[in-house]
Amino acid sequence: MRAGGRHRRPRPAEKLRPVVGLTAYVDQARWGVWEAEATVLHQSYVDRVVGAGGLPLVVPPYAEGATDVLGRLDALVVAGGPDVDPRRYGDEVHPRTGPARVARDEAELVLLRESMARGIPVLGICRGMQLLNVACGGTLSQHLPDAVGHEGHQPAPGVFGSHPVEVAEGSLLAKALGAREVEVASYHHQGIDRVGEGLRPVAWAPDDSVEGVERTVPGFVVGVLWHPEETGDDSLFAALVRAARADTG
Repeated sequence: MRAGGRHRRPRPAEKLRPVVGLTAYVDQARWGVWEAEATVLHQSYVDRVVGAGGLPLVVPPYAEGATDVLGRLDALVVAGGPDVDPRRYGDEVHPRTGPARVARDEAELVLLRESMARGIPVLGICRGMQLLNVACGGTLSQHLPDAVGHEGHQPAPGVFGSHPVEVAEGSLLAKALGAREVEVASYHHQGIDRVGEGLRPVAWAPDDSVEGVERTVPGFVVGVLWHPEETGDDSLFAALVRAARADTG
């Protein structure tokens, strides 16, 4: 009982915002007078989830307890970030591949596999799409310019590229975007090599590299190689939140 003898009035179920987990970095950061290791994430992810009607919950990269976290989530966004360790898919390390983030790889693989097993809606963004592919047994092209012959997907450090993406008609991704062609913000040097089991490619860049995948069974499991959180377009996040609402009744 609250002060004054009152109970808090229950909120109607239809007004509850679905809780959307956002995976995060652990990295050196600076704020105020402090500089220390911190759990961090671009604010744009949080803004997009809020704009889409979800309640964001930042999830640090700890494999222990990852499945317990899922009991509190209605949907999951696996965010962008460093290169996936190629040893996760049985490959040698390419000279241009960044240092492995073992804890983050492990935690996010647990979250992805368990989310798919439980039917929790998932949106993988950039690294998140790559890791989704690895979680399903697929492989990555470690340095995409070797395959496509240009650096347009990541033109310079800290600079997003821009290019059109063609989306497959009738795909879940096309329905979420409301369009068959979109201009995207791109920042990656790795891409899809072999598509994982139970996934299908549904979006392509002009150089034919795969820019989007989705699961072949019912449910919302979508990965995009671009960064929708950077364009101000809430459509993919809104589709994820709608899927979460549908799953929670």
